[in-house]
Amino acid sequence: MAESHEPLVLIVSGPSGSGKSTLVKKLLELPGTMLSISVTTRPPRQGETDNKWYHFVSEDEFQRMVRNDEFLEYACVFGKHSYGTPKKWLDDARAQNKDLVLEIDVQGARQVRKKVPESIAIFIVPPSREELEKRLRARGLDGEGEIRRRLEQARLEMEQYVDYDYVVINENLEEAGDVVQAIACGARCRTTQNQDRVRNILKSFGG
Repeated sequence: MAESHEPLVLIVSGPSGSGKSTLVKKLLELPGTMLSISVTTRPPRQGETDNKWYHFVSEDEFQRMVRNDEFLEYACVFGKHSYGTPKKWLDDARAQNKDLVLEIDVQGARQVRKKVPESIAIFIVPPSREELEKRLRARGLDGEGEIRRRLEQARLEMEQYVDYDYVVINENLEEAGDVVQAIACGARCRTTQNQDRVRNILKSFGG
C-alpha cells in the first residue's frame, strides 16, 4: 500500500503512438496513485474533457504561469503548442501520500529529473518503426506530413532511452501493462522509500 513508503514520482515518456497513455492508465489502477494533469495551449481533441488528462488554457495564461514559476517542467512541442506540469500536483501528491504519475516528453522528463532526482523514469518503446507508423495511421488524427514528422521525432526521442531507469517495449499491451505496474511496485520497496518506516520498526525491538 502507498502508506508504507515515501511517495514516488513516476515519469512515463515515449513517442506518440507508443501506447504510453494506455500504460499510464495501468499505473493509475494501482492503489495510492494519482495523475498529474498537464496544462496545454493546444485545443481539445474530439472527446477530450478539460481537467481529465489536460487542462486547456490560452497562450497568455500559460505564459503567466511561466512567469509565476508555477511549472515543474514545460516546453513547446513541435514548435506549435506548449505543455507544462504544474508544481501543485507534486505538492498535492505529497500531501495525500500518493505516488504521482507524469506522462511527459523527454524534454520534460529531463527537467523533472533535475528537480526531483529520486523520480523513476520509464520509457515506452514501440516494437518497430513499421508498427508505430501503423498505430499513428490507425488513430486518424494526423495528415501525411504530420505522421512523417512524428516518426522522425520518435527516432530522436528514442535515442534518449539511456537516460531512463526502465525501458518497456510495448509489443503486447497486456504484458507491457503488467511490467509497468511491476516497476512501480518494485520502486515502492526501494530502501530509500522505506527508511522511516523501517527505523520505526527497529525502534520496536528496543536498544
